[in-house]
Amino acid sequence: MRFSSATRLGRLMAYVVLAYAVIAGLAPSGAAAHPLSSTAILLEPGPESVTGNVQLPLDRLEVALNEPLTAATAREPAKLEELRQYVLSHLSAAAPAGTAWTVALTGGRVEKVDDVDHLVYDLTLKPPSGAVGDFTLTYDAILHQIVSHQVFVAMRSPGDDTYTSVGVLNWQRRSITVPAAGAVTVATGLLASARLGVEHIAEGADHLLFLIMLLLPAPLLARRSRWERGGNLRRSCLRVAHVVTAFAIGHSITLALAALGYLSLPTRLVESLIALSVLVSGVHAIRPLVRGGEAWIAVGFGLMHGLAFAALIDDLGLGRGNLVADLLGFNLGIELTQLLVVALLMPSLLLLSRTRVYPAFRTALAGTGIVLSAAWLAERSTLITGNPLDTVTERLVEHPFLIAAVLAAASAAAWSVPRLRTPSLPMPADLPRSEGIGSSRMTERSPDALF
Repeated sequence: MRFSSATRLGRLMAYVVLAYAVIAGLAPSGAAAHPLSSTAILLEPGPESVTGNVQLPLDRLEVALNEPLTAATAREPAKLEELRQYVLSHLSAAAPAGTAWTVALTGGRVEKVDDVDHLVYDLTLKPPSGAVGDFTLTYDAILHQIVSHQVFVAMRSPGDDTYTSVGVLNWQRRSITVPAAGAVTVATGLLASARLGVEHIAEGADHLLFLIMLLLPAPLLARRSRWERGGNLRRSCLRVAHVVTAFAIGHSITLALAALGYLSLPTRLVESLIALSVLVSGVHAIRPLVRGGEAWIAVGFGLMHGLAFAALIDDLGLGRGNLVADLLGFNLGIELTQLLVVALLMPSLLLLSRTRVYPAFRTALAGTGIVLSAAWLAERSTLITGNPLDTVTERLVEHPFLIAAVLAAASAAAWSVPRLRTPSLPMPADLPRSEGIGSSRMTERSPDALF
């Protein structure tokens, strides 16, 4: 029996309500935390010093310091000085030989950056030699407490209006070499943007989870509104390729349009839609919402993810002079990371899908994705004032290779038990005539109708 669209919608709403019920029982009373809040360090080298500013999101700073912090309290002179000392204690610069530079922070103020309150200090770095050259910048404010936080470092030439990305700092990488002795080349910007794309996907729990939710049903076929084992290895790999390609097409379109200034949506709306994309793909992984729908979901919500990717480039103030290299590098980094995720997880999922364990595993993992995405959606749409599951997502992002290794070991263990293996499916030539290639049932089995 086929379910109607209304039944599918009702099922989706039931999952959402259940997930929200779980989150509501866990939600703390705290300040709202915007998911895209990030620190930016913008630099402008001169002949004798490097100037610029440091932009810290107040919501992330509040979490790192474990104290209430609003725009009003941050503007108080005593608090500005206290926070200035905090940032100074987590910021340093040194020449390649290790000689320390002088670091000064002045002019503390609160400004809106991407609709989020940021604490902004003017920054001055001076080498003891009196002549600016390449140097190592070390920074870990907020990073030492929030492993998912990111710090974007960008540089521009004097008199230039546009910044070129130098790189990204995170909980693992807290130092970066700044090529202040000469202009940042297009190749340097491309490599930095590629690294930014890699790190944004690798450390972005929502983007990773979205991809994983779409991969879960890839080894299966939708029959009578249920997932069943079907298709050979080649067709399963084709479905994975379709999903990854669809997502790439979707995010590339909106990334280019948004970066060129032709498309713009509020950041909070974009991030809410990304959370919704994870939730919908999680529901689809449990019960198919649309036949062959993982590719449609990938391309549709990939459009939303592209807007979020563009917001990162826009936050750095990158202008059109660097835009082609930045877009190319960023997209390259995203695609390489996606391929790495597929290479790490898909063999285990394919092997596990040939066992009786897979239905329970798929449902449990998809259910986890639904709860996590519902928490993101509730926070990003301001339905709750803090995400009680932030710690869970941060821990998952910390150990991706360990998770992949555990999954590989679990799939190999399940396959090694003969009674857990599902029987091999007959080839089309072995099927009764009524289920042959020309029959309606065989058409229903086709895994290739993804678009």
